[in-house]
Amino acid sequence: MENIVLYLLALVIPTIASININTCYAKYKSISNKKKLSGFEAARKILDENGLKDMYVVEVKGNLTDHYDPTQKVVRLSSDVFHGETIAAVAVAAHECGHAIQDKENYAWMKFRSTIYPIINFGTNMAYILLIVSLLLQIVDFLMIAVVMIFLSLIFQLVTLPVEFDASKRALKCLKTYDLVSEDEHEGSEKVLKAAALTYVAAVLSSILNLIRLLSISSRDN
Repeated sequence: MENIVLYLLALVIPTIASININTCYAKYKSISNKKKLSGFEAARKILDENGLKDMYVVEVKGNLTDHYDPTQKVVRLSSDVFHGETIAAVAVAAHECGHAIQDKENYAWMKFRSTIYPIINFGTNMAYILLIVSLLLQIVDFLMIAVVMIFLSLIFQLVTLPVEFDASKRALKCLKTYDLVSEDEHEGSEKVLKAAALTYVAAVLSSILNLIRLLSISSRDN
């Protein structure tokens, strides 16, 4: 019974966070900002003000696919954000620029995340391969492999938290400093960024719950 509860919580928490960000984003995506700035224009202003005039801001397909590409040094914005003259568009664009500024300033947590990513990614992929082998040949304890996968994922998620929260903090500061939104719009921008941040917190909680559940099953079987 306990494991079923943990399993359900691990599913429900990210779902609630996802619904929250989609609802919040949809609300503020429908509200135009008073300055009629598009996400692209807001991003361009923030980057230029922070000595990143040579950095490109490009459009990508998809919904909420916005991200900063540290390998190419490019801010990629989804179509709704790139062209949208809404509170949500400006907030999301500012957040991605926050990551670009982190990169420029060699923000410690971002550097650490970039450093461990190849190791975590390799370890997770190997764990999945071993899990498949264990299921096919029944020669490896798949529960322990699943524990390793979730543990590696959890490490990366924990390191990601300060990176995301700091990017949002920088974004809100930029929006206010460069007068990109009005006072009442600033509150809306903050709500969008907080809702997005909660998805990362939810992912961490979900991984912790899954880890506890699998360790409980493993100890019981032993």
